[in-house]
Order: sequence, then C-alpha cells, then structure tokens
Amino acid sequence: MNNFKSHFLFDRHQRSGIFFLVLIIIGLSSVSLFVDFTEPSGFDTSSEEILDLTHELDSLRNEKLKKKQSKVYPFNPNFITDYKGYMLGMSSEEIDRLHTFRKKDKWINSVSDFKKVTKVSDSLLKEISPLFKFPEWVTNPKPKSYYKKYSVSEKSFQNKTDLNIATSDQLQEIYGIGETLSNRIISYRNKLEGFSSDIQLSQVYGLRNDVITRVLNEFTVKTPKEINKMNVNTASASDIATIPGISFELAKNIWEFRILNEQIGSIDELIKIEALSKRKLVLIKLYLFAE
Repeated sequence: MNNFKSHFLFDRHQRSGIFFLVLIIIGLSSVSLFVDFTEPSGFDTSSEEILDLTHELDSLRNEKLKKKQSKVYPFNPNFITDYKGYMLGMSSEEIDRLHTFRKKDKWINSVSDFKKVTKVSDSLLKEISPLFKFPEWVTNPKPKSYYKKYSVSEKSFQNKTDLNIATSDQLQEIYGIGETLSNRIISYRNKLEGFSSDIQLSQVYGLRNDVITRVLNEFTVKTPKEINKMNVNTASASDIATIPGISFELAKNIWEFRILNEQIGSIDELIKIEALSKRKLVLIKLYLFAE
C-alpha cells in the first residue's frame, strides 16, 4: 500500500494533467467504437467475371466427383445383385426377372439374351451393355474341331483320368472349357489340397452343369483327399463356416436349425432349411455327420 500515492498528494497542475490524460483516453476509445477505420477491399467477389469463374470451377469439380462415384467396371450380367441392378438403373421387376431366370440354372450369354429375359428398355441396354463381360468360352469360342469328341455314354471308372492329376491342357479338351476355366479348376483343386469328391467340381465359379457333366465323362476323383468330418450336433457355426463353399450365413442357419430341433438325427434333415439347395446338401455331407 505504501507504493501507491494518493492523488491528493499531487499539486494542482499534476492533477489537471492526469485529468486531461484520462479524458483523451476516453475520447479515443469512444471514436474507435463509432468510426470504421478498415479500408474497403479492392477485390469485388460479386463481379460477373468472378461469379462465372466460380461457377465453372464448381461445375468441373462436380463433374469429376460424379465420374469418380459412378465409375462401373465390366461385369458378368449373370451375377447382377439387387444393389448393382439398382445402381445400373434397372427396375425391381427387371432385376426379379433376371434372378428368376438364373434360379433355373439358365445362363445369359449375349446382350440379346439379357434384353429378352429382363425386358429392359433399349436406352438402358445401350448404356450398360458395353460393360457386359461374358466368359471366355462365350466371347471367344474355339472351333468345335479343336475339342476332343466325347461320347454320350459315360466312361467306366477305370477308363477315366484322375481329376486330381488332370492338367490344364487335358481339361481344355472338354467342350466348353478354355484356359480360364481350366485354370480355375486347378486353382480350386490346389486350394482344397486335392478333390475329395466329384461333387466339389460344382463349386468352381462359372462352370455350368452341362460342362461339369462332360468333364465327369472323362475325369473322376480316384485319389480322394481325406476329410475329417464334424459332428453337426456339436459343431459351432464358425466350425461349419470352414466348409469350402459354405457361407457364414448358411452355417449360422444350419447351427440354428440344430439348436431349435435340439438334435439332428440325419444330415438329410437339413434340406428343410430354405437357403440350402440339394447340391449344397450333397457337398455338406462330405464334411458333416449326425450322431
């Protein structure tokens, strides 16, 4: 408190000076409140030239974004999902027609087939058909003389070639199999570390039923890979999902079916599951047993 000096200790001239200094400070503060000292900008953002340039930049940006979002890559029209069909501009009725056709194990092999099955408009077909990508044997079929002739009657087991040692060239001798499909068969065989049954051939992507029949006229599994089967009454959904070709959703359905029925007496009972086809059931029998 001793460091502060009462204003009464200043003489009259000093007090007057302090008073005028305070008035000057108050006056300058008041002026700053009512007077705008900022300089006006010399850049007019509302000018016609600036607005045109901004509009052009926005258009280019939106066009680039639109192209990035709507880019669609070539695809096989036989495998159009509900979502993909919607993104392509197909109606729900057109998508349903395609799915109904495919459930009959039939295939679309040309643009005209797609038009006939789905009944899409000519304008939409013209827009999406350049993106169709059909299997190699459809788009680039080899002359029939190239393929090995096959008999309608199936060969005996002894006269067939072991499917587990068949080469790509041998498989390509079958009508309907080119380099791509033969490589897929061998790749899937390697993934399984060897086929255990002929039925596993049906899990190769793009292999039609009639082609499978022709393959099995010439080949069969003679050295099956041993499978450690699981008891369906004790296996978890995760265990069942390890079966090649079985999705986790289907595995969960099988597990829930067993829980609801407390116990399964025979694997054949699983056919009651709506999402399980007869072909899948035959495949499952390779890996599951009921006890």
